[in-house]
Amino acid sequence: MDKAGVLKYLDSLGIEYEYAEHIPVFTVEEAVAAKIPHPECGAKNLFLRDDKKKSFYLLTLRHDKPFDIKAFSERYGTRRLSFASEELLREYLGVGKGSVTPLGLLNDEGRKVAFYLDASFLGGKIHVHPMENDASVYLSADDLAAIIKSHGNPVYFID
Repeated sequence: MDKAGVLKYLDSLGIEYEYAEHIPVFTVEEAVAAKIPHPECGAKNLFLRDDKKKSFYLLTLRHDKPFDIKAFSERYGTRRLSFASEELLREYLGVGKGSVTPLGLLNDEGRKVAFYLDASFLGGKIHVHPMENDASVYLSADDLAAIIKSHGNPVYFID
């Protein structure tokens, strides 16, 4: 699914969202510098894999929250984790570096990627890319979790 496909899919589900185009941004710092609307909804997305490349994890956290990969691994009982390659990003999420998004899970036909969403987003809005980093979609975090869950990927909420 590409950007147009995501927007069409959200429309078909009756999901309310706001769409904004902007310059391509590859990092949270670039997004902040570009003054993308609604910075309070900003998220960072981390695509991780275990040391055997058998288990995959997409974490969506508040853009300003620190992340400790070792602490996450210990808390959730995973094997040793590291960031997945761009090749794996394309294979599982259908996106390139800088465009990681939970909406990419709609491209995970094998439902092999577990989704971990920062629970602090629940009840509010979240900002994610619609498969490309030159646009943003602002939608309910609860709707986002429901979309991913209905696709069949495991969804977990984390502190």
